[in-house]
Amino acid sequence: MLNALGLLKERRFLPLFTTQFLGAFNDNLFKQAMVLFATYSIFNDAKAEQGFNALATGLSTLPFILFSALAGQLADTNDKAKIIRIVKTAEILIMLVGAAGLLLAKAGHTQAGIVFMLGAIFLLGVHSTFLGPIKYAILPQHLGKDDVLGGTGLVEAGTYIAILMGTILAGYISIETAAIAVLVVAGIGWFAGREVPPAPREGANLEINYNPFTASWRLISATMHIPRLFLAICAISFFWTIGAVLIIIFPPLVKNLLTTTQEVASLFTATLSVGIAIGSVVINSLLKGKISAKYGPASVIAMGVCVVLFSTLVRMWTPAAAGQYYDWREFIAQPTAIPVMLSLLAIAITGGMFVVPLYAFLTTTVTKDQTARTVAANNVVNCTAMTIGAAAVIFISSLGVTPENMLMLVAGMCLIAAWLAHKLHQACD
Repeated sequence: MLNALGLLKERRFLPLFTTQFLGAFNDNLFKQAMVLFATYSIFNDAKAEQGFNALATGLSTLPFILFSALAGQLADTNDKAKIIRIVKTAEILIMLVGAAGLLLAKAGHTQAGIVFMLGAIFLLGVHSTFLGPIKYAILPQHLGKDDVLGGTGLVEAGTYIAILMGTILAGYISIETAAIAVLVVAGIGWFAGREVPPAPREGANLEINYNPFTASWRLISATMHIPRLFLAICAISFFWTIGAVLIIIFPPLVKNLLTTTQEVASLFTATLSVGIAIGSVVINSLLKGKISAKYGPASVIAMGVCVVLFSTLVRMWTPAAAGQYYDWREFIAQPTAIPVMLSLLAIAITGGMFVVPLYAFLTTTVTKDQTARTVAANNVVNCTAMTIGAAAVIFISSLGVTPENMLMLVAGMCLIAAWLAHKLHQACD
């Protein structure tokens, strides 16, 4: 088996890794720039900020529900590399819309800017819907079986490092610079996508069903009857629902409870990305290439404990003076700042250890000509759960539940995820 990092020297893997890396970087640079701008410059109310973030999250996941079935069918019946090139071309056009939204909002045309920005968020969701099945389904086609887990871990780690970089950069550059940057990165990603080796259809040709509702139902029905896939998809869905809730509540929590600037808000989101990347590498080392869920229950229970600890530390925080925000230097100088960041990092590391092997299950349980549709079915279920989670955040917030209390709900969800991971481990023994 190749050393996992050794795959980065291989043309069968490096262009795909680069394309995915740049896509994740660009997606999160735009989203974070938009969220921070809305949180700190457009809205001045915690509920409105949380509601906007939830709406953006819902719009970004809705395309997965509507189009994942079609994306999976197209990926399993066409050259996956060709689809990557089409999607990367579309990314340039989408970023033109997003950049226009940022500049319009900055110029004072708030309503039009918000419409353009949210429209770009939806279109980026469509972009990710068609790219998502490919980035995992192409791995068994280009890599040997013993390298699939390593390749999956690298894709996950690279994705979250890209999220980290895009997230941090968004907190430190102007809106005008962000608008230019997303277009430049989209262009570079287009060139990288053209270098991905061919990955033609394997198996019989499919008759494509273009009806999003019946296609999704058939896709899920054809996948979820396999016990290990059913349990893996349910566990992944719980994980990403947890992630959606955390991402929604973090910006207003950082602004209104920890009373810090947008640079620190970016640091928080970036810490999550670093942690998941670390967890991806750690679990690959522990499992030594074997695809197993044996560490899943302990990992996600540890994640829940860390969430409770994080919530407790937030409640102990001393806020800045009224109308003031801590910058990153002042934030780090606070007595509980380091424990807050370490608990957040621990949440992400344990989360990465939990979720990476589950994706490897998706691509190795079925034949190569079914992998894209399997990942697509997973995306439909995941994003339905995430959309429900976003709606739940809006509803729970309307009842007056504060972010630090909502974290306790997240901790409870970790227990359900642990039970699912335990059942998956039993099913695979």
